[in-house]
Amino acid sequence: METTTIKAMNARELTKKILNNEELFILDVRNTTEFVSWQIEGGKTEIVNMPYFDLLDGIEPALNQIPDDKNVLVVCSKEGSSIFIAEQLIEAGRTNIHYLEGGMKAWSEYLEPVKVGDLRDGGEIFQFVRIGKGCLSYMIVSNGEAAMVDTLRMTDIFKQFAEDKGVQIKHTLDTHLHADHISGGRHLAEMNHATYWLPPKDAEEVTFEYEALEEGKQIMVGNTKIFIKPVYSPGHTIGSTSLIVDDHYLLSGDILFVDSIGRPDLAGKAADWVADLRKTLYETYKNLSQDLIVLPAHFGKATELGEGGKVAARLGDLFVSNAGLNINNDDEFRVAVTEHLPPQPNAYQEIRQTNMGRITPNEAEQREMEMGPNRCAVHDK
Repeated sequence: METTTIKAMNARELTKKILNNEELFILDVRNTTEFVSWQIEGGKTEIVNMPYFDLLDGIEPALNQIPDDKNVLVVCSKEGSSIFIAEQLIEAGRTNIHYLEGGMKAWSEYLEPVKVGDLRDGGEIFQFVRIGKGCLSYMIVSNGEAAMVDTLRMTDIFKQFAEDKGVQIKHTLDTHLHADHISGGRHLAEMNHATYWLPPKDAEEVTFEYEALEEGKQIMVGNTKIFIKPVYSPGHTIGSTSLIVDDHYLLSGDILFVDSIGRPDLAGKAADWVADLRKTLYETYKNLSQDLIVLPAHFGKATELGEGGKVAARLGDLFVSNAGLNINNDDEFRVAVTEHLPPQPNAYQEIRQTNMGRITPNEAEQREMEMGPNRCAVHDK
């Protein structure tokens, strides 16, 4: 008698299905609290939550929910529970059943490299999309050298990508002190004997040496004069610094996103930083070239993913479409960015302390701290 075996789907394969708009039915067997807080979305995925413990007495409730004509992916936190449920579904006669290899932990850490565009004299800029968490890192490449911006914790991926491109990482930069994820910038710089840059106003409590990322400094990548120009842009943090690359791209950190704007409360100083945030968005950014292509450090919704997964938008277009850039009254703006905000990122205080070098969690602890969405945006709807 022919039997159907359980199949694994890894995070890369899942990402490709989402970006290619392939139909996929997801059965998420985590508890309801985890599911409501953070789930897989995007493309033509359909998802239903049925907690694992509700299915231990029988798989029948799930059978009634799962379509016969679609590929089915069972998801849990680490993969163990999803394997068990997937096996039960197969024993009940269902086919095209997969489980997410490594579970949501693996989904949280997968990075999809996307080419953003070309720079002058043969340079390139790449975006690394952490699709499961909404984080974005950038590699700027020119004439055998590279600079990384807002480097994520998974530094081996960037190191390997640079080796494959035949370039040496000379600089790593953080646009601000991150609160939603652990920065890999300093570690990657140490691995490559590169220079690590951080805005000095965000670095008052750090325990390590760094190069001050501030206006007036120009960081050259390669010898083809592709410059990274810092633009002081406080509001998300007091030190937030945007970067203009090659006079064409604006790396906005957590100040401006495609569908929202940055929140000012993650260091406990929302009331103090609201005015800074408004000035950055409504004056500093308004005075920049409106043809700059905005490349943020995060995205909040799958709808912000463009072709190939790229997250980008023209600055002038965002002043039309982004609700956060169209609040004319100061008081209304203050309310919008300080009240009715989404929950703060998981373990954000501990993440800030880690990025300051004040605590040193191990790898397992770092993974646990980063679980969940980034929640760095106001998310006006």
